[in-house]
Amino acid sequence: MEQRWEAQRRYDAGELPWFDPAMRLVRDGDWTCAPVPPAVADRTVEITGPAEPRKTVINALNSDAKIFMADFEDALSPTWENLMHGQVNLRDAVAGTISFHDAARGQEYKLND
Repeated sequence: MEQRWEAQRRYDAGELPWFDPAMRLVRDGDWTCAPVPPAVADRTVEITGPAEPRKTVINALNSDAKIFMADFEDALSPTWENLMHGQVNLRDAVAGTISFHDAARGQEYKLND
């Protein structure tokens, strides 16, 4: 840590970091990286959210994300009722029968094909 603090004091005083001369060919060379593979370039890969309420599960599964990770820990208050409802929601989602009627807003939620 003392070496880091000393380096920081030098940088604060205006010294610039140096680069290893042996790596000059890498820095100055005429090279490029391979294209980013599609599986990595696609940033709509995963969505994480609670497995309860039903509306959240339906919206996550209907999103453009390729994966929905149902969170039973950080995003869900782990009461017995929430855990059991979350399990039922996932069971119904796998079966393709999950739906939710929001009476207050008059909206119906269901899985897309």
